[in-house]
Amino acid sequence: MIRWISGALGIAVFAAVASLGVSAQQNQMGFFITSAGPGNGANLGGLAGADKVCQSLAAAAGAGNRTWRAYLSAAAAAGQPAVNARDRIGTGPWMNAKGVVVAKSVADLHSDANTLGGDNSLTEKGAPVAGSQHDILTGSKADGTLQTGDAPCGNWTSAETTGGAMVGHHNKQGGGDAPTSWNAAHSSRGCSQQNLISTGGNGYFYCFAN
Repeated sequence: MIRWISGALGIAVFAAVASLGVSAQQNQMGFFITSAGPGNGANLGGLAGADKVCQSLAAAAGAGNRTWRAYLSAAAAAGQPAVNARDRIGTGPWMNAKGVVVAKSVADLHSDANTLGGDNSLTEKGAPVAGSQHDILTGSKADGTLQTGDAPCGNWTSAETTGGAMVGHHNKQGGGDAPTSWNAAHSSRGCSQQNLISTGGNGYFYCFAN
């Protein structure tokens, strides 16, 4: 009987320690792909709305103790200057939900040195994103600055079938002008939810702790 209690206690302690380890990793998490978008195509409520999504998902995953920003660029509008995604996300390093450092700095992130890809570009829950939904909204060029041409989907306020936004391939695979780019593979065909789904996305975007 004593041995059974001792064994059960040991298992319970091990489980508690393992749980603390997962929680600690989540608290250190500095990067993820949203596990769900607002569901209204590329209308994210602007940059502020996208940031709120990042903060909410991070908090639900136990990492709400940091300030989170969406990796999105926006064009100049209403007297406000253009915004580059690379300037919104802090200085790094950034770790995913499983404790893997995906980039050490902004320069590292926008170079071949980053470790992003299907195995490491995970959601805030530590889950992989389906290859059929690999288009991640960025509105950015490969260097993290604003895409050329029109504002990305009305600066993230449009869910129309017209317009478009640059997307990256989280798994660095697929088609487009730069299929292996995590942030600038090709432009979406329209801004509606159905547009995004039909071209290989689901309205997901990257979040970084600032």
